[in-house]
Amino acid sequence: MSGAAVRIDELVGLAGEKLGSSDWHEISQQQVQLFADATGDQQWIHVDPERAKRGPFGVPVAHGFLTLALEPALLDEVIEVSGCSSVVNYGLNKVRFPAPLPVGGRVRMHATLVRAEKRPDDSVEAILALEFELEGGAKPVCVAESVFRYIPSSE
Repeated sequence: MSGAAVRIDELVGLAGEKLGSSDWHEISQQQVQLFADATGDQQWIHVDPERAKRGPFGVPVAHGFLTLALEPALLDEVIEVSGCSSVVNYGLNKVRFPAPLPVGGRVRMHATLVRAEKRPDDSVEAILALEFELEGGAKPVCVAESVFRYIPSSE
């Protein structure tokens, strides 16, 4: 699924705009385990459901960085930028994990374009404010400010 279609040359004019929200996605124990295996973070609050029942959250929870790693897929559901040869993840300015994301919980991402500017190489640098919402949660499970470079196509 792709989000709203926007051309690379339209990004600068969208600064300050809410871009939209992704669909809801359920987080499975298998997904958490695969992330733990990939990163080597086998902390019991993530990978041991029985022990996690007696832990601080009462259930296993997703790694914060797993939540953040959902960004590219969820962003594709929010916006599709055309006229690019590639999109480069340039980094993060801020990241916080205000609340846990329990296994079995459903999460979606809201995106706002904070700022976009054309760079000397004709790429567009965009700063996106992201909020990952837990369905029924009182606080977001992740808030981040992410930086992307949209590289124009030569066509």
